[in-house]
Amino acid sequence: MLARGRPRGATQERMASMRYRVAILLPAEAELKQSIKIENTRFSGVAAALRGVGIEVECAPYTDEAVEDARAQLLRVDGVLVWVNPIERDRDRSALDALLEDVAAEGVFVSAHPEVICKMGTKEVLYRTRSMSWGCDTRMYPTLQALREELPRCLATGEPRVLKQDRGNGGNGVWKIESTTPVVQGNSALAPDARVRVRHAKRGSIEQEISLDEFLQRCEPYFSGNGRLIDQVYQPRLTDGMVRCYLVGDRVVGFGEQLVNALYPAAPGSNPRTAPEPGPRLYYPPTRSDFQPLKDWMENEWLAELCQTLALNATQLPVVWDADFLYGPKNSTGTNTYVLCEINLSSVYPFPDEALAPLAAATLARLEAAPRKRT
Repeated sequence: MLARGRPRGATQERMASMRYRVAILLPAEAELKQSIKIENTRFSGVAAALRGVGIEVECAPYTDEAVEDARAQLLRVDGVLVWVNPIERDRDRSALDALLEDVAAEGVFVSAHPEVICKMGTKEVLYRTRSMSWGCDTRMYPTLQALREELPRCLATGEPRVLKQDRGNGGNGVWKIESTTPVVQGNSALAPDARVRVRHAKRGSIEQEISLDEFLQRCEPYFSGNGRLIDQVYQPRLTDGMVRCYLVGDRVVGFGEQLVNALYPAAPGSNPRTAPEPGPRLYYPPTRSDFQPLKDWMENEWLAELCQTLALNATQLPVVWDADFLYGPKNSTGTNTYVLCEINLSSVYPFPDEALAPLAAATLARLEAAPRKRT
């Protein structure tokens, strides 16, 4: 909505700039596809912010069955902002990503672009950036055989590990695992029949005690196609909560804080079934004082390192994305350090209201930087 008292010339200038058209693409049930209006979805605020900077907005409900209809629609717009999870209704994004790559090649601005998601929006980014100051002891298992050979040696040290499938969401394919037996000096690897405690991060899961071999068998589906597993050492400060850092391009625009998160343990000595389910995430502006060190690290150190490591430039960063951090050990000055546990690009929502105006401005800037003729 225009502010009262805005000069008439500014209004005319803004309306004259409404030469760009953007689609908001979201998953839909095939039978409901035609009835969805963007004003009745959770993205109504995004649409309003885009219109506020003079961008026309349309809804693009997506199903794999109607991919050619989606192609025709996207080729008629200047840009598309995509909100579809890596796994949506038990389907992956292979058909959608192929479509987005095709329309991007025709000059349509796509955020987030599938190529960028592959570089920084999968768990492999944890391995590729493990030497950065947000990193920790991180392994990558490209095959089931590599997992069978290396994980038993990691577990023999007695440290819990967290395994994560390369692409997933909602805690699916994320496991905490640790040996149930004390560390034995000189024991270089756990035996296949060794007992381990495992807990899936998917909501409703409880801790189980099974054999290592049984757990390895459970992991086999994660290696289908180009699948792989990433292995990080467990962070003991998980119980202090998780901080989500929201960004528009290369600027931090807000924070989320979740005090009780996935894999939060039961109280010491209590039944594992009493472990709490994840709690709500609360949202904060980028000015929250105790998160300023994290903001400074992200904007002034980590983003440059990330882009250099992944061969990206800042203009390729999505118009909205986020990074999840657990607390690492405090440094010598008593300041919290942070350990990266995930970057999300595919379907970042909800986010702080403070992100809406920067998102709209960044979208307009991307469109103006590379205008195209619509078909």
